[in-house]
Amino acid sequence: LKASRGAVVNVASDAGVHGNYFCAAYCASKGAVVLFTRALALETAAFGVRVNAIAPGDILTPLTEAQLGTGEKREQSLREMASVYPLGRIGTAEEAAALIVFLASARASFVTGAVYGIDGGLTA
Repeated sequence: LKASRGAVVNVASDAGVHGNYFCAAYCASKGAVVLFTRALALETAAFGVRVNAIAPGDILTPLTEAQLGTGEKREQSLREMASVYPLGRIGTAEEAAALIVFLASARASFVTGAVYGIDGGLTA
């Protein structure tokens, strides 16, 4: 990373910046990712290495699909999950990936130690 003046993008969670019910260990682990990102950014900045993180809310993935179920149950569960987000939906893997690509790119060359929420406004 030093030789290439590279970039690291960690994946935290909205649960790492605010608490969630019945998820204490998960919240603690994602909160650790947030502070690890910020500390490592400071430690590596002198070498030109950038370290950032994304903090996604619910993202539609195979794991999320398994939680939702099938048929009408899936649609109802998806509506309930989306209802807590100001944008009225959950995110996609492509949206999260696009933010990671940006943070890893030269277009974000002056960004380090940042934690970007990608959560449809949930933590606004």
